[in-house]
Amino acid sequence: MTSPARLLSLLVLLLASLPGVAAPLPAPAGKSLTVYFFDVGQGDAALIVSPTGKTVLIDGGPPEAREHLTRRLKELVKEPLDLVILTHPHLDHLGGLTQALRAVGAKRFMDPGFDHASDAYRDLLSYVGGAVGQVMTPEPSAQAPHTLLTIGLGEGTSLTVLWPRVPQEPFLDNTRSDPNSNSIVAKLTYGKTAFLFTGDAEPDTEAALLRKPIDFSSTVLKVAHHGGRHSSTAAFLAEVKPKAAVISCGAGNDYGHPTAEALERLDASGARVFRTDVDGEVVAVSDGTSVTLRARKGRAAPLVVPGTVKPGPVALGPILPGTQHVRSGTRAKEPEPASRAGSATTRGPSETPSPSRAAAEEGRFISLKGSKVFHSEDCRTLKRSKSERTVYPSRAAALSERRPAEDCHP
Repeated sequence: MTSPARLLSLLVLLLASLPGVAAPLPAPAGKSLTVYFFDVGQGDAALIVSPTGKTVLIDGGPPEAREHLTRRLKELVKEPLDLVILTHPHLDHLGGLTQALRAVGAKRFMDPGFDHASDAYRDLLSYVGGAVGQVMTPEPSAQAPHTLLTIGLGEGTSLTVLWPRVPQEPFLDNTRSDPNSNSIVAKLTYGKTAFLFTGDAEPDTEAALLRKPIDFSSTVLKVAHHGGRHSSTAAFLAEVKPKAAVISCGAGNDYGHPTAEALERLDASGARVFRTDVDGEVVAVSDGTSVTLRARKGRAAPLVVPGTVKPGPVALGPILPGTQHVRSGTRAKEPEPASRAGSATTRGPSETPSPSRAAAEEGRFISLKGSKVFHSEDCRTLKRSKSERTVYPSRAAALSERRPAEDCHP
């Protein structure tokens, strides 16, 4: 059987080595990185096109935008997408993905692996499982578990996943919204420019990230949670130092996005704000030294912002559970040892049950059709779903085909 590390190398996914060993290459002259922030209403969808033509779609907007998203992708993408990232399993981020994937195809798919009791999410996973070559979660390399997963896109362009880091670190729980808090957060770098994609990250996500030795500085920030009042905290913006910020939201949406509080914090950070509800689709082009942002409507002239990001590794040191990075005069606490090393970057079951799980070993465990996880027999998710199910006589049998769900921790 091909090892996960060998599989990833064959698929040209480059895992980051120890910080400082392999710094990104400088941006070559005359080649551009383009990011399209699509106008999908109250949702998120962005397409990265690297200088070598590698394509990454981050989120797929709500169901009502699926026709628009599909049309734009067919205009811009002539081959299957190299990677599709679902930041988290909410409908306003996944609603257009299945139709888009049917239209243009994809070579691999990544999501956090955070289970969500949603028929739309299960249906998407069911389609992806049959139509996409590789389904993966953003696990760090098992050979270098204290690094960040980095995907090389050619010509010195890299996409580094900052969160989540399961199994090296557990998902955040007991937050305002656990699916939001465990959104994939990723930094795209090219020369002296960088883009930070935050999904619907919550204040808990931002606080957890700020405790890590990471360079967050970015030229353009994709604002979390459509400009909701809780995210984009002042402390987080102070580390990101964005020159421009893009908010993806729908005109006259019921949530009041973007909120006055978020806009005030962004203004105080010095970032020039673009909004898809006002400006329509926003296109950002980087030549490695500056980023030019153009809006389809609402702005007469493009905005050019300089790239001031210091080229080099995103991780400023080993990423260890419990690491407290020194910022603004705070004291660092002693790093805690990693609870366990990563197993593989492609999806697979967890290997180590907790004592409480082991005690339930003799019970029945159930997986819903199209899901990659299994639940305990009394899980509330099962009671809410009418999907077909597979029943396993033991936890060991379930682990041979699925991974444990995060809602009931079977």
